[in-house]
Amino acid sequence: MTDPIADYLTRLRNAINANHRVAEIPSSKMKREMTKILFEKGYILSYKFEDASASDPQGTIKIALKYHPVTKIPAIRTLSRVSKPGLRKYSHVANIPRVINGLGIAILSTSKGVMTGKEARRENVGGEVLCYVY
Repeated sequence: MTDPIADYLTRLRNAINANHRVAEIPSSKMKREMTKILFEKGYILSYKFEDASASDPQGTIKIALKYHPVTKIPAIRTLSRVSKPGLRKYSHVANIPRVINGLGIAILSTSKGVMTGKEARRENVGGEVLCYVY
């Protein structure tokens, strides 16, 4: 697999479009950090990291997706990959993008770890813009 982050986002997008309650995704450190951010910002209900086993050496992430209780509209409307392996997108702290004028989040990979655009501005660090979520 050449782009595990795009695979992560696609699995979430497909689970949301199919109205699944739980999405199961192969684990990595970056994906775990992105999952924690999605949970903290209220885009998913909960998550569970399952450790590696003999049949699955890298482990899995189980994500409980969040829907509106009455209308069944998903909390995540759009997941879009920004920086790709063929064309990386880096952003200086002064140019960190605001997603839908602050209603969405941009997830960045910085020298201080994976964080949202707002946290990166607060920490005064720039980095690679991984994706937009709204």
